[in-house]
Amino acid sequence: MSTENNSELLYDNSVQILTDLIAFKTISGEDNSSLINYCDDILKKLGATSFRTYDDEKKRVNLFATLKAKNSNNKKPIILSGHTDVVPVSKGWNSDPFTATIKGDKLYGRGSCDMKGFIACALAYAPIYSKSNLNRDIHFSFTFDEETACQGAPILIEELKKRDIKDGICIIGEPTNMKIIDAHKGCYEYTTYFKGLAGHSSAPHKGVSAVEYASRYINKLIELREKLKSRAPKDSIFEPPHSTLSIGGVFGGIAHNVIADKCLVNWETRPVVKEDGVFLNQEIDKYANEMLLPEMKKVFPNASIEKDIIGEIVGFDREDKSDACELISSLTGDNSRQVVSFGTEAGLFQEIGISTVVCGPGSIDQAHKIDEFIVLDELKKCLNLLDGIKVESVSN
Repeated sequence: MSTENNSELLYDNSVQILTDLIAFKTISGEDNSSLINYCDDILKKLGATSFRTYDDEKKRVNLFATLKAKNSNNKKPIILSGHTDVVPVSKGWNSDPFTATIKGDKLYGRGSCDMKGFIACALAYAPIYSKSNLNRDIHFSFTFDEETACQGAPILIEELKKRDIKDGICIIGEPTNMKIIDAHKGCYEYTTYFKGLAGHSSAPHKGVSAVEYASRYINKLIELREKLKSRAPKDSIFEPPHSTLSIGGVFGGIAHNVIADKCLVNWETRPVVKEDGVFLNQEIDKYANEMLLPEMKKVFPNASIEKDIIGEIVGFDREDKSDACELISSLTGDNSRQVVSFGTEAGLFQEIGISTVVCGPGSIDQAHKIDEFIVLDELKKCLNLLDGIKVESVSN
């Protein structure tokens, strides 16, 4: 069979696998075990070994599988990493979001670009790796709930540390149009709960409005957001250059004439440096505990303000020398490096000493949107990169 025919077959396989992956409704927070079983079955049939890590309920699963080197010469292993979850679907799609639909040069479906496209390419190329005389291990890392503050990856990272898998090159296949991303901000997500005292609105002094205290809390966050702007590093590589803060939602109250006894605030910050995250949390906690809560307790001793950490994703820091970036550059011929403000799992791998790069098929402009799609040519570009990795990882 010609090289061209092999390439076409490889591409067709990637499209078929992507079609299968999209059909798994792996919305963040829900059971992803069926998709993990699908991926694990493909890799095990090729001779891969694997292990899994779980959430507390054993419903959400991380998979880490390995095709072992046949002729090791101490080359650093390569980790192909992707998250299996997708964001929820809103109304307005022109096709079934969980049925892959090809129109022209695009494949539509939830997760097509973010980021099942990369996982599909990795699985499609796995048979070639398995038949090659590899001189380094090739790992496949598939995680749960990246979209909700990277809840799955830290569990996997802890297991990697236990197994002494702390070296290597990790490629996070987030949609970057196959461009090198070597840095991004952190992403810290929180929900703050306010418990007050219900009552009739005609006597507001006899109750404690959780909504009103939540409003003051939000005002303080907005005040602190302005201070974050003044803390921007002079040499910041990001746009905007400072740490950001956003209020994602406020929920409380049941009627116009009832003092609200409960309210919650969803908010997040994306720090340029860890110190900004520390500063922000110290300031808002001090305000809540020393200003708001004492006032609430004067009327209702059982009043409370509780801040839950949904997730604290560490930033991904630019490094002057990066084995991961240099590998991608050598394979693509593109020496440019870019940064993004959205978060990924890259910083978690970087923290344990694994050289990491974010590079994958598709555009982030399509992620999380109605009629999400991936341009099919992006799959071919990703397969070409995986082929380059094979060339770099085979003993002659």
